[in-house]
Amino acid sequence: MSEINRAPLHLTLLVVPHFNLSATTSFLDPFRVANYLHGEGLFRWDVISEQGGEVQASNGMAISTMSMGEVANARRDLVVVSSSWSPDAHATPPIRAALWRWARQGATLGGIDTGAFILAEAGLLIGRRATVHYEHIDAFGETYPDIELTEDLFVYDGTRITCAGGSASVDFALNILRGTHGDALANATARYLFHQSVRPPGSQQNTDVVEPIGTTTPRHVRRAIALMEQNLEHPMPIAEICSEARVSHRQLDRLFRQYVKKSPAAYYRDIRLDRARGLVTQTEMPLSQVALASGFASQEHFSRAYRTRFGLPPRQDRIEGRVPFEFRAWPMHRTGR
Repeated sequence: MSEINRAPLHLTLLVVPHFNLSATTSFLDPFRVANYLHGEGLFRWDVISEQGGEVQASNGMAISTMSMGEVANARRDLVVVSSSWSPDAHATPPIRAALWRWARQGATLGGIDTGAFILAEAGLLIGRRATVHYEHIDAFGETYPDIELTEDLFVYDGTRITCAGGSASVDFALNILRGTHGDALANATARYLFHQSVRPPGSQQNTDVVEPIGTTTPRHVRRAIALMEQNLEHPMPIAEICSEARVSHRQLDRLFRQYVKKSPAAYYRDIRLDRARGLVTQTEMPLSQVALASGFASQEHFSRAYRTRFGLPPRQDRIEGRVPFEFRAWPMHRTGR
């Protein structure tokens, strides 16, 4: 990404049903702005889908696309797959074949949000580093254990680049722009977009120092949560967490209820269930293994806790949860009737 390229660079965005519209347009807009500020077409792009026509995004809006067949044999500099829910359902043979054609032509291939799943399913991330949105990291790791997965916002690994999505798509594009056309244009583009600070490669998806709205969570709570997240498959006793975090059980309970709005034990159980839901709806792991991977020794206890948290048993959620729908929230904090 470091060589300055003066030739027009042709981008193709390949979207699949229920892609994230915001992340996709956030990635594209810096290139539009760069063209405008420079006064000429440094970048060209097209937005395609497998069948063409309108494709509905995860927020219910739809965009018009060209069909993949119209451009599948055309040379491209950069092809980026944008997907969100159920990416495995969209790694179709025609998409995999088109991606391989572009790879053989020397194109850089990328993924936004869960786009890395489709690249991985096509066998295009073997021996590479990659990232996906943090809520899909467990599912990706279980499905593709031989791919080096990171929790970075975005990863550049030669001709394979991936991004976790969201607002990081802007940083992703601005770093590409910096590599192709230099700091001056990248800075001017960031200023035009009011993107005041461009995060560099290696930036983590979620830092634990300051909350996004500025509230600082006490370090004892941050330490306890970190320990919980590092021990989902084999849960630590709360007393041991207190010892590691150097805080009394009573004090930790008070802090959790003040800042997290639930007890440490309830929070720990819920994040284990959230991990379980990702594995239930995003992988084919047997439910007995999902229970064990989420720290539940008893299948019955796991199913009962799962239903209490999400409003339906895991077996039913495996079917219904694979069908994305508009405005879906994750996790779905539903309560049983």
